[in-house]
Amino acid sequence: MASQGSEGLEEQLEEPEDTLRVSPAEEMPVEGPPALEEPEQEPLLLPWDRFSSWLHCICVVGFDLELGQAVEKTSICYLSFPDSNSGKLHSFTMDFHDSFYLVCCFGLYLERIFELHDISLTVYACVCVSLLQSLVLISKLPYVTFFHSLLKLIAPEYFEKQEPFLEAACNDIDRWPTPCPGKILTLPIMGVVMKVIRITSVCSHVMSLIFHSQSDSLVSIVLPTVHEVDLFRCFHPVFFHIQMLWELVLLSEALVVMAPSPAESSDTVLALVSCISPLRYCSDFRPYFTIHDSEFKEYTTRTQAPPSVILGVTNPFFAKTLQHWPHIIRIGDMKQAGEMAKQMKVKKLKNLKTLDSKPGVYTAYKPFLNKDEDIIKQLQKGVQQKRPSAAQNAILRRYFLELTQSFIIPLERYVASLMPLQKSISPWKSPPQLRPFNQEEFMKTLEKAGPQLTSRLKGDWIGLYRQFLRSPNFDGWFRNRRKEMMQKLEALHLEALCEEDLQLRIQKHTEVETVDLVLKLKEKLTQAEKDQLPVKPGTLPKLQAHIESIILTLPEDLQGILHKPPSP
Repeated sequence: MASQGSEGLEEQLEEPEDTLRVSPAEEMPVEGPPALEEPEQEPLLLPWDRFSSWLHCICVVGFDLELGQAVEKTSICYLSFPDSNSGKLHSFTMDFHDSFYLVCCFGLYLERIFELHDISLTVYACVCVSLLQSLVLISKLPYVTFFHSLLKLIAPEYFEKQEPFLEAACNDIDRWPTPCPGKILTLPIMGVVMKVIRITSVCSHVMSLIFHSQSDSLVSIVLPTVHEVDLFRCFHPVFFHIQMLWELVLLSEALVVMAPSPAESSDTVLALVSCISPLRYCSDFRPYFTIHDSEFKEYTTRTQAPPSVILGVTNPFFAKTLQHWPHIIRIGDMKQAGEMAKQMKVKKLKNLKTLDSKPGVYTAYKPFLNKDEDIIKQLQKGVQQKRPSAAQNAILRRYFLELTQSFIIPLERYVASLMPLQKSISPWKSPPQLRPFNQEEFMKTLEKAGPQLTSRLKGDWIGLYRQFLRSPNFDGWFRNRRKEMMQKLEALHLEALCEEDLQLRIQKHTEVETVDLVLKLKEKLTQAEKDQLPVKPGTLPKLQAHIESIILTLPEDLQGILHKPPSP
């Protein structure tokens, strides 16, 4: 069902720290405990508005033995079926980058057409394949774990009952409350109620889905957040190289993941992207890339260096066409513990000939940091003792988090020093500018306030920072931090302005100057509301009151003009 998109959920959902307690079925009615406050029911403006806050659309892609994949958009067709031979039922995640129109879904004509206009946009798709059909959930929200769970609920029923079931499921989703930070959401779907709970703790974020069916059976499934995949499961075949992989992702290096299935390909790419969290990965990534992709020629040409992108592939053809890429990760199963020792050495690219090559990392890259043997021993011990995968995943995610934080804290500290002093902010002058980022000045701060304060790792930290400062990840991070700091300066300037006695100020102004002041203040108020500036509570109402009081000092004809809303 096609629909318009919506804004994503906030990254951090605040909820009191606690453990999840699952009550017996009879103690947990479908409506949820009375003490739990449900999100307010907002008015439904148009059909499918609530549906659109979760999903862009649901597609059904069929495979015609004569024509091939059949749906309006070719890229969706090719991405919705495996790019290699496999007899398994697949459920996997990918992203689509093309701008496209969807005009059909499960065989019904849609009155409302989903449009992504002419801009390049990443949308996430979760796909389930059965025989000659694929069911595809498409959303701008990157909550792949949640959509995997949703797909597992509706796909088997759809493949059995077809269009009527899918139409009913879409109607159920259209009744869901919109994604709301810090709330417990009750999401009914075809006779099953999913209670979505976000619980935060010091070391992890957990999203629990409690499936409560009408037959009073209760199943509790705990997922590692709404969007993060199981890191250890994804990195298990190459976990001797996790620190090097972290560096490659941090530096936005061109990476190829060769995997036996779309599920393993997409999960591994998403694991790589998330391993530098809370730093946002700012380059391109394709969890599932096929030979039919529009960038195929660009990525396989040998006349130019590969772009900064992480590709996930399954087609054996790529083992030859992407052999010139600098870093290739071959994902496969570790059949026996004895094979682990063989994976410790980084392999040469010339040894990668087919997709059947041994699992490992094929690269000539020399890490800047010395290998952390402790985390390898800890994970290896967990494998030997058959430690639960969830525990291994938590250990690895915490390790990556602490490593990234140790790296980013010196940058945060230096960038904070670029802010002007608050005493330099004058209400009658434009907000002061940030000092420019000076690479050499920053490097000098590392001697006393570098990552050695929080990390035990040794190595060439300076070289790692120099390389990072030339990467898209730094550019994206600094642009975002600069925007936040500029907004903070605007907010402080606005607060300083509100503390002034404007009535006294305008006594020295001419009528024209006063009108000009009103217009500027109204413009600042509009911009502050639009940008949601981080001002103190009550600042904007106070500024509005100042504007009203100044307007009342002007002649009536000017008052009427200034009270008119601005033309669109």
